[in-house]
Amino acid sequence: MRYLHSSVVVSLLLQEATTGAVHRLLQGLVDVELAISDWGRLEVLSVLAQGFRTGALTGVDKRELFGRLEVLIRSSLSVLVPSAADYGEAQRFVRTPEAALRGGDALHLAIAANHGADAIYTLDKGMLKAGRLLGLPVERGF
Repeated sequence: MRYLHSSVVVSLLLQEATTGAVHRLLQGLVDVELAISDWGRLEVLSVLAQGFRTGALTGVDKRELFGRLEVLIRSSLSVLVPSAADYGEAQRFVRTPEAALRGGDALHLAIAANHGADAIYTLDKGMLKAGRLLGLPVERGF
């Protein structure tokens, strides 16, 4: 299973500098389970809502964009539900000062690790560095 951090999912939904590379990466993964967490879904929704609030997403239909997210999740991603063990592992991760992890990113890493992810894809440089420091299979993928 490959876990997609919210930054990767946002890149799939919006036209960003990384969008083409993310599409190519995921298209190259044949017969591989891709996953997001309920926490990741909430983060993506929050990023999109903030874009609408701030005017960064002008000319984009809200319903259509939120609908595309749900279609992407239903058609292509398994959804992992955070457990008490995931929160415990995230707490352990944030207690590693060198990792400099925010709580949300620690939870992403914990969920992915506890569910046996072969790779954790992220575009977040801080999370990439922290995950590697913690010995997790974190990568950009391209």
